[in-house]
Amino acid sequence: MTGFTIVHRDEVERNGNWSLLRRALGLGAFGMGLVEIPAGGTIPEHDETERDQEEVFIVLSGAPTIVIDGEDHPAPAGTFVRVDIEAVRTVRNDGSEPASVLIVSAPRASGYEAMEWN
Repeated sequence: MTGFTIVHRDEVERNGNWSLLRRALGLGAFGMGLVEIPAGGTIPEHDETERDQEEVFIVLSGAPTIVIDGEDHPAPAGTFVRVDIEAVRTVRNDGSEPASVLIVSAPRASGYEAMEWN
């Protein structure tokens, strides 16, 4: 049967602390990556102006800090953060335990059409 892909996070190709979910799932309309941030670690600070991508950070475990335009925002597990393309962002883990953050991104130009039920 075709039309879907199922992967387990332990089977996904990795690049350092990143699980390459977009590649593993064969995504073409949006990006998705899972990053494990060790205690004291961070992801590269960046914006998305060149790629025109909105990003959503979904904190799965740990209690990292999302830094947006230099302002700290505590983000314990269960937190969702959407960031505009222009804002400079990073995720920093000041805690003593690793943090797991799922990052989803898509170009604003592609648009979104809500389904009737949402």
